[in-house]
This record gives sequence, C-alpha cells and structure tokens, in this order.
Amino acid sequence: MQVHPEVAEALSRRRPVVALESTIISHGLPRPENLAIARQIEQAVRDAGAVPATIAVVEGQPHLGLDDGALAAVASRDDVVKVSVRDLATVAARSGYGATTVAATAHLAARAGITLFATGGLGGVHRQARDTWDESADLTTLSRTPIVVVCAGVKSILDVAATLERLETLNVGVLGYRTDAFPGFYLADSGHRLDWRVDSVAEIAAVIRQRRELGTEKYGLVVANPVPPQHELDRQLHDATLAAGLAALSEAGVRGKDVTPFLLEFFHRHTHGASLATNVALVLNNARVAAEIAVASAGLD
Repeated sequence: MQVHPEVAEALSRRRPVVALESTIISHGLPRPENLAIARQIEQAVRDAGAVPATIAVVEGQPHLGLDDGALAAVASRDDVVKVSVRDLATVAARSGYGATTVAATAHLAARAGITLFATGGLGGVHRQARDTWDESADLTTLSRTPIVVVCAGVKSILDVAATLERLETLNVGVLGYRTDAFPGFYLADSGHRLDWRVDSVAEIAAVIRQRRELGTEKYGLVVANPVPPQHELDRQLHDATLAAGLAALSEAGVRGKDVTPFLLEFFHRHTHGASLATNVALVLNNARVAAEIAVASAGLD
C-alpha cells in the first residue's frame, strides 16, 4: 500500500485520521462537480482537526491519501472500476484504477491502522434479497474489521429492516448520533428505532475506548448520523421518486452492484438535483462528525 506522507506522519504521531471512500467520487457524484466535492469532503475533515485519507487503487496500487493528480484521475477517468474487497487483488494485478466501496475502504484503512471512516450511506440487504441473495459485502466486512463508520444510515432503496437484523447478527454495533431513529440517507428517519443513542462525540469516544478494553473492537461499529433537517429531501418527493425508480430498475433488469449507481442517477434526474444537494450535505456532515470523533478519541489514548 502507498500511504501518503501526510497520513503516514499523522499515524506515526497518533494524530487523528479519517478514511474516506472513493466510490462516491467516481460513481456516486456527477462530473465535473465530483472533483470539487471530493476536495470539500477532505476539507471538512481538516476543518474539524483531523487528516483526511481518501482511499483508492491507482495504477494497481492501493493509495491511502491521494495527491491532486490521483484524486483528479479517480474523478475523471472512464476506466475506474468499483472495487470491493474481493476485487482488490485482481485490480492490483492488472495495474488498474479502482474506486473503493465501503467494504474495501474499511479493509484497507484497518490494515493501515486507521480506525475512523466517513461515508455517505452504508450498503445493506437489497429488496427482493429472499430471491436474489443480494446483500452488500459492506455488512460481512464490518463483521470482521476493526473500524468505526460514520454514515447517514442506509439508502432507502434497500431493505432497511433486514439490514438492521443482519448488523445485529454480525455483531456490528449501531449508535444513533443525536437520534433515536435509524437514518434513511436522504431522510433523517427511516422509520426504524435504534437501541442506543449518543448525544456527544465524547460519548462515542468512550464507547470506542471500551471496545478496546473489552476486545470487541474486532467488529465494526456504525455511527448513524442523520442528514441535517434543513438538507433533508422532501418526503413526498422522495417516496414518489423511489417508487418510480424501483419500477424503472425492474424494467431495465439492472441487478447487483449496478443497482445503486442506477438509482442514484435516477434520483438525481427526477428530483432535478435536489437529491444531489442532500447527498453532498450529508457526506460533508459525516466527514465533520467522523473527524470530531477521531479528535475526541485521540484525546483518550
């Protein structure tokens, strides 16, 4: 792995570092805005006192922390593939470019000793999974990876109830940050209650410390951080767009890893950019909160 000098120095000095995924850059945001937004996400981490480590595969080598050239390549190249854990070795062997999913980012971050990770939404159990067995590798990866993920819950295109059940089965803890409800990505409340609520980053840092003391840090921890109310997508617009998007998905026969990009693009077009604004707002918010947790955790070490 190629660790950016700034990230390597921060890790060696035990300064707070936050990992960032790159799939959102290459597959989740439209060009050319994606590059500017990627830089905003990194700046949100810096503004909160931590060092950002955007992760991607560049010319076959996993990079933890990207310089401007690598970040621009991930944002603009047409041959950047979506890479989960199972794909890492193949893309590396072929000297390819890969944008890391939540699973791949968590895996590589943990190998480098990074314990905080910010993303938009977690992958989960897909609708119709009883027939398709379609479940994100994010879940099983978190079940065996020592990482804390700050996210806005899962996208409403997924089966939220089944995803929460799987997280429980896999020993992945879920904390609601200043909320009793599990977020639904574009919506602050997915309609599902959570067992645990925390109201400060100090509380989260205390949980992280106890995870180390009790030996449960080998499992992932999800900090569910809802989109700020002023940026939440209108619920009626959301519900109508989701229904139309699911119908279009079925008609087009899209399956597997292409489902999420298809529906995100559908939301972007049919909400006339409103979903994109919500997406950007929640990612920036998650990056800030993850950095604040990283800073608070560093103060307890």
